[in-house]
Amino acid sequence: MTDSREKLLVTIQGGVKRITINRPERRNSVDRETVQSLLAAVRQSADDGTRVLILTGAGDSFCAGADLAATSASDIANFDVTKSIRENVNPTILAMRALPVPVIARVHGHAVGVGCNYALACDMIVASEQALFGQVFVRVGLMPDGGSTFFLPRLVGYHKAFEMMATGDIIGAQEAHQLGIANKVVPFAELDATVDGLAARLAQAPRVAIEKLRPDSTTARRQTWPPRSTSRRSTSRPVSIHRISLRASPPSCRSARPSSIRRRAAETGLIDE
Repeated sequence: MTDSREKLLVTIQGGVKRITINRPERRNSVDRETVQSLLAAVRQSADDGTRVLILTGAGDSFCAGADLAATSASDIANFDVTKSIRENVNPTILAMRALPVPVIARVHGHAVGVGCNYALACDMIVASEQALFGQVFVRVGLMPDGGSTFFLPRLVGYHKAFEMMATGDIIGAQEAHQLGIANKVVPFAELDATVDGLAARLAQAPRVAIEKLRPDSTTARRQTWPPRSTSRRSTSRPVSIHRISLRASPPSCRSARPSSIRRRAAETGLIDE
């Protein structure tokens, strides 16, 4: 098993920071500790000389979502799904969008559940031919979290986004590229060179110009979580991701029991009992 101190690997060289989720034995599925470490590492990227951030996973997966097997039996009875999303999942997505620097997802293998949404929150996705993307939340009786209800329809259109979310189907790298989810699909042997070359190029670009291309970064740094309630506004105004996309599960999902979530996950093969 991976030591808890190594669940996240962070390196920075030449202004390029690489954050690697390091739980390959769990397909880089994330537990609470990993998510909190990821949030801290992302936030630090605003002030530590980072010019480009690369997010990836160790081994054969990018991130297979939340580690549904990580919750102990003693914690299940009091587990609050909505609170967990608000305190652990959504702040990381917000932090990624608040950065003044570009974020590249290096995707190999599974990017499903919140793992898919970590990728969608990046500015560019470079995928290997073996990459897989999926909104599998429905398989465990949950609606998608982590901003996918904002990101995905804007990439693939409402109808395809609804299909992916309502069926929980997993798509391959080539289909993801055709749909506009992935910027590039390359053989695995070329993945690191492609990502590193792109990162180096972006690191040399004018920082102010790149920051202005990220429409959420300036707004996000002025936001707090959770955002204050606002009245309904005209749809003619630009709508910020932070106002509409990072809601936690609706009231109907708040009573979802983690035991039933884990059972559905086991039945659909998302976790091993």
